[in-house]
Amino acid sequence: MATTRKTTTPKTAKKTTRKKIAKKAAPKKALRKPVSAAKPRAAKPAPKKQTKTTKPAPGKRISLLDAATTVLKNSKQPMNVKRIVEVAAAKGLWTSPGGKTPHASLYAAMTREIAAKGKNARFEKIDRGQFRIRKGA
Repeated sequence: MATTRKTTTPKTAKKTTRKKIAKKAAPKKALRKPVSAAKPRAAKPAPKKQTKTTKPAPGKRISLLDAATTVLKNSKQPMNVKRIVEVAAAKGLWTSPGGKTPHASLYAAMTREIAAKGKNARFEKIDRGQFRIRKGA
């Protein structure tokens, strides 16, 4: 008996890709005025820069940075951040909104201000964790 052998070839299906046909947008109606008909705008004066004050408006909460400025102005020596937060809370300048680490937030804000403003910052870092008010601030 003769056996017939089936030969199988692997299926090689050719992948075809479809090209995306871009649809042409319908022409838009002219909604704008011609450039020559536009009115010239008058130059606006530059707004004046406002400096931050350490005194809050009545009924407005003071920020911890502003409270730290007040505490350091009244202090004769540099203070660490935890002490600044304690004194600000004791004097009633600032009340904690319930955060667990206000001293870490104050430290980050003070170093961020020093990095951003440089010589114009309100604070000066003396030693690790020690800050004082910058002279002239």
